[in-house]
Amino acid sequence: MDAAQQEATARARELQRNWYGEPLGALFRKLIDDLGLNQARLAAALGLSAPMLSQLMSGQRAKIGNPAVVQRVQLLQELAAQVADGSVSAAEATDRMDEIKKSPGGSVLSNTTQTTSSSGAPTVKRVVREIQSLLRSVAAAGDIIDAADTLAPTHPELAEFLRVYGAGRTADAVAHYQSHQS
Repeated sequence: MDAAQQEATARARELQRNWYGEPLGALFRKLIDDLGLNQARLAAALGLSAPMLSQLMSGQRAKIGNPAVVQRVQLLQELAAQVADGSVSAAEATDRMDEIKKSPGGSVLSNTTQTTSSSGAPTVKRVVREIQSLLRSVAAAGDIIDAADTLAPTHPELAEFLRVYGAGRTADAVAHYQSHQS
């Protein structure tokens, strides 16, 4: 790799860090390790071609162009965290990955057949995930934490909201949401 290619790769990885919180190579390797996948299975679960996944991992490409793929990445990250904390078994994770692979992506609140409980109301978890997805599409976790730290002295409730929904775990955000409902 010549100096120009190295510089372009470094620039792409820095953009990835800003957009996704870390370079995609590191993020995807964590998913591969945590979920027991190989690159081909991860690519299939995300709805990417194997060469595209490889280009994103190596820094030859900086951005995931398809919002549905970005959402699937977030869903797989949540699933990996649930596997790590033991709340989801390996067998359940395999079934959930199949569901994630089939998910159309986009705004989870826009598809009422996917987002509603039997009563017809959006589920708390779906609402929380939509808030998380929106915040995380606007800024990386580190930037959200920085913003929360800036707000904390004068607006502690807003700072807490940013930390919980912008950089926290879904379970904590669900608990926060439920504690603030009348």
